[in-house]
Amino acid sequence: MPNLTLTPLALGDLDDLHDFEQRNRAFFETWINARPEDYYSLDGVARAIDAACRDAEQDRGYQFLLREDGVLAARVNLSQVRRAHFHSAWLGYRVGEHHQGRGLAKAAVRLAMQQAFAELALWRLEATSRIENPASIQVLTANGFVQFGHARRCFQLGQAWFDLLHFEAHAEPR
Repeated sequence: MPNLTLTPLALGDLDDLHDFEQRNRAFFETWINARPEDYYSLDGVARAIDAACRDAEQDRGYQFLLREDGVLAARVNLSQVRRAHFHSAWLGYRVGEHHQGRGLAKAAVRLAMQQAFAELALWRLEATSRIENPASIQVLTANGFVQFGHARRCFQLGQAWFDLLHFEAHAEPR
């Protein structure tokens, strides 16, 4: 059984995150739009980490890294945190290409949900998935997310338009 840890993103993660993003860039860009070219430099990743740390300090968003036996395998983000009247955030995740198919996304989302609901006192998480990504849909539904919407031709990747399925999960009432 591998040892999985989910930790908040910190400047000490710079080298690991830079390597992770470089190695998985082409793979990630088959599912999501490319980041700006300067993101992939060491300075670009350092700036992104700094921005993520500021977001966490200001309760706007939280980024976590999942390590398997000490090796960075996935990222999980809670973005667009809304407190007053909502206590919600958007969940996003990505697993490195060579870490696919072993349940790491499911574990990463489960651990992030524990952080969101227990530690951060959020009540609702939303996430989206393309219809063409049944593995991602399975990750969400296995973690208790329920589909509540279907947006047609709302996401452009390259020259193609894709539908997105919308999901939500709620904290257990206290």
